[in-house]
Formats: sequence, C-alpha cells, structure tokens
Amino acid sequence: MTTTAPAADAAATSLPSSDPATDDVLPRLATRLAAPPAGWTVQVDAIVVGSGIAGLTAALELRTRVPRVLLVTKDLLGSGSTVWAQGGIAAALDPEDSPAAHLSDTLVAGAGLCDPRAVEVLVTEGPARVRELVGRGAVFDTAPDGQISLTREGGHHADRIAHAGGDATGAEISRALVAQIEAVRDDPGIEVIEHALVLDVLTGPPDADGRPGAACGVTLHVIGEGQRDGVGAALGKAVIFATGGIGQVFRSSTNPPQATGDGIAAALRAGAALGDVEFVQFHPTVLWLGSGVKGQLTLVSEAVRGEGALLLDTDGVRFMPDVHPMAELAPRDVVAHAIVRQMAATGSDHVWLDARHLGADFLRKRFPTIHERLLEHGIDLTNDLVPVAPAQHYHSGGVVTDLVGRSSLRGLYAAGEVACTGVHGANRLASNSLLEGLVFAHRAAKHVTEQVAAGALHQQEPVVRAGDEALVAAASRSRVQRLATDGPGVLRSADGLRRAAVGLAAVPTDAHQRHDDGRLLAAPQVAEWETTNVHQVASVLTATALAREESRGGHARADFPATDERWRVRLNARLGHDGRLELSRTPID
Repeated sequence: MTTTAPAADAAATSLPSSDPATDDVLPRLATRLAAPPAGWTVQVDAIVVGSGIAGLTAALELRTRVPRVLLVTKDLLGSGSTVWAQGGIAAALDPEDSPAAHLSDTLVAGAGLCDPRAVEVLVTEGPARVRELVGRGAVFDTAPDGQISLTREGGHHADRIAHAGGDATGAEISRALVAQIEAVRDDPGIEVIEHALVLDVLTGPPDADGRPGAACGVTLHVIGEGQRDGVGAALGKAVIFATGGIGQVFRSSTNPPQATGDGIAAALRAGAALGDVEFVQFHPTVLWLGSGVKGQLTLVSEAVRGEGALLLDTDGVRFMPDVHPMAELAPRDVVAHAIVRQMAATGSDHVWLDARHLGADFLRKRFPTIHERLLEHGIDLTNDLVPVAPAQHYHSGGVVTDLVGRSSLRGLYAAGEVACTGVHGANRLASNSLLEGLVFAHRAAKHVTEQVAAGALHQQEPVVRAGDEALVAAASRSRVQRLATDGPGVLRSADGLRRAAVGLAAVPTDAHQRHDDGRLLAAPQVAEWETTNVHQVASVLTATALAREESRGGHARADFPATDERWRVRLNARLGHDGRLELSRTPID
C-alpha cells in the first residue's frame, strides 16, 4: 500500500479562474500572526501539538524512538476534545464482525468522498490499536465473558462500538494516556509544556517555486502557567499537529472552548493544503436550552438512539422512519438535516428525544454522565422528553495528509480531527473519530521515527515568510461566529454564503495597527490570536462551501439539494503567493 503523494498535489486541478461561484469572494489571508519576537528557543527532534488521543499517542510512540520530543498543549494534558467523547470507539473486535464490514459502513457514511485506502488502514489496524489502549491502561466496559462489550450506533450494521463508563469513553482513554505521559514526565527525552498556544509554523527557505520551505518548528505563547514564559520558538525536524477541531467558529458547538481551529489556520498560513473544509458535522441531538445560549453545549450521545431512543417532533410525531430505512440510526447528516426540516415544518426550534421506554434503571446505568448533565438542567432522561437540536460537533476536513500523516508541507504532519486523511469523506461515521486519531497518530509517529533515523528529516533554519501578518480583535469573535452560523451553517445557500463572505472580508485584520479614538484596537495576545484563527477558518469554510454546488454529507445546499457526481472530488484550499486563497480539485479514486 503506497504512502506517497500528500494528496493535495496529486492529480489536482484548479477551479476555473472565471468560476462565478467563487471568483469575486476568494479571500486574501495573512501568512503569519502578529506577535512579538521569540524570547527563548528550545531545540528537539519532534514537536507534538495537542493532547487528545492523537497527540498523546504520537508523543508516547515517539518518546523512546527519537532522542527528544516536545509535547505542547493549550491547556492541561487532559483537557482536549477526547475527554468529551461519549459515544465510544469503533473497531471490528467481534469475531462475527469484520474490517470489510466496517469499511463498507464507513464508505456509505462518507457519501462517495472517502479515500478507500485510508479507510482500509483504519479498519484493519484499528482493532490492534484498541487492544494496545487496553495495554496502556484504558478500562473498557466488558460483557459477562470478560470480553469488551460492544454496542451499535448510527450508520453501523454491527455491534462494534467499545465504551468505557457507559458514556465516558473519551474521558477514560484520556485518563489512561495522560497517566502514561505523567509516568515519564521527568524523562529527559520528553518535555511537556501546558497552557501554551501555538501561533505559527516556522518554515525554512522557500522552494524553487517560491512556496514556503519545510516546517522546522513552531512559535508558541505560554499563557502563564507553563514551564516557559511569553513567546518562544521550538525548533524541530518534524511537527505533528493534533490540535483538534473548529467548534468555536460557530455560535454553538459541543466542542470545548479551546477548539478555535489553531492547527488548521497555522498550517494554512505556512503553505500546507487543506481539504474537505466544507464538510462540517452538526450533531443531531444536542441539548436545546434556548436561542440565546452560546458556547459549549451538552451533547446527548448518538448511543442513546443506538439503544432505541426515538425522535419526535413538537406534535409528538415520529418522523425518521419516513426519511431513511435506518430511521433514528441513519448517518448523522441525514438525521441532522431531517430535524432541521421537521423544525421548519412545525414552526419549532427543537424536536424531542424520547428514551423513557428504555427504563430508568437501564438509562442510569448505561448513560450516567448524560443523565447527570441533563439533571443539572432540570431534565430527567428517565421521565422527560429531552429537547434537542443540531449543533456543530465535528469537522471532517482539515490538513490534507497521506497514509502516514504527512501534509503537503515537508516536515509537517497532522493526525486526529485537524487532519484530512480521507477516512471521513463528506460525513464521519459515528465513533470513527477516536479510532482515526489513534491509528494515524501511530502511523505518523512511526514515519517520523524512520525519517529521523534515516537522516531524511534534518533541522532547517527558519526564515520569515513572505506575506502579511494579521490580528483580529477579540471583540470581533461574536461577529465572525454569527457570520459562520448564518452562512456555512446546517443548511446553506449561495445568498447566505456570499453574505458571509462579504461580512468576513469586512472584519478588520490589522487590529494591531489600527487606532480608534486614539486607542489601539487590540494588541497581540491569546484572545486575539484565537479570534484571528477563527476568522481565517471561517473564511476558508465559507469559500469552499460556496464553491461546492451540490449537497453531500455534511454539506447541504438549499439551492443545490441533489448530489452531483461531477463533484465527486476533494476540494483543496491553499494560499497562493499573494495570500489569495486558491481552490483545486482532486478526483476520488
């Protein structure tokens, strides 16, 4: 199986320059953040950014294989998105199941845009990686025979979802991996810096075509409680991004506050290609608490529907059997879109999730975390209908990588939600995300190890990239989130996307230079850097959603409601020499 062609450059064709869908709205974006010069420098062999399942796995795999590893995380080690994963981790662990069946379900959910080679890697290597998690101390729920207990979720035709603590799978996996890191924290071969925001990828001298050279480190800001202070530079032969998703681009999301798209934005600024950015998964069943609620919302796991909970509209009518043969267990994009349409038909802003018939004892035992969180809002899962509506949950796109995690920028790797491996296509199959982070982080670490040992990755001296620097005031974040929610939200249209593009282009990106009433709009600091990342991701998302004139998976266009085989391509995005966003298409094999 080949591991070459970090795919944005493989057989990619540019969109026509006169394409009326995008020619006047492609944004021009900065190639670096406005920031003070680095006040300190550390040099290592490999840098891992992020401490979810992908980042922790990569750091653990690298620790004994290269001389020195730096693990950087934005908050505490156990604070990534992994800890919030309720549903579980999917793998063909049952003798009656098979990787081939898992592959088939994944391809169906991906709506024709999965890379079959990447999915094959996922499903064939996944069971072994899950068993390795057990070896690292993760405790999964077990059946009476002592084997890992397996359940079913939407889009799966077999019981292949492993859980821990009923609905606390991510928290258990995070606990086990963090414990492994803590056990070696004093090892001179690894350094951990918490409370650190990575600002930009450092790159070497430009290539012959003028594009940025290889990744050779990162700049980062230690927020105040880490081992180093202020802005510094970490130099390394390889950088692995495992920075998670983009949830805070939207007004409401199930993602933690740290999910501001930092890795995607930094990779884009450094010259790496992004792919499938337009495919955003909106989880169908997120607790609805009113239209004014913002921030991280409470997820009601798909596993609740997997156990038999039903969706009812506000008239008490069950509607999913008329939408899809799998009813409530249809792929997430199908369920989310059906809910939005049913809400419109009934003039409501939510639907109901009904689990009462499953029994109080079962619900309390199977879903203890969900039960407790709902009780905090005065809702008893065992007795009450639960008001739910779709909210942003997962991003299927990201930094384009090959089968070993390499991006199109030499020396830069990505794994987990920040990456576009081709596994998810247009829509992620339930519980494939933890597995993807696990499998491809393992592969990326292995490849970095081999490349360092062979001398193929060597330390370059960073140079300042051509292009502009940017800073968006933190006060603009709510404006950007509103534009993203109203434009590339659950249901999209050309008019809404164009309004969003125009609005995003009007947001000042020179807040560090612009004065208002004699006062500087903003100075470089964490909230501004995060908001700049949110703005850049929202701009790319809007442009790619406008360019794709069809509906498929997590991308639904009211003006192009049908799936169009001419769009069975990956839409790539990268910055040109002048910072203008360039789009190209890569055919799906």
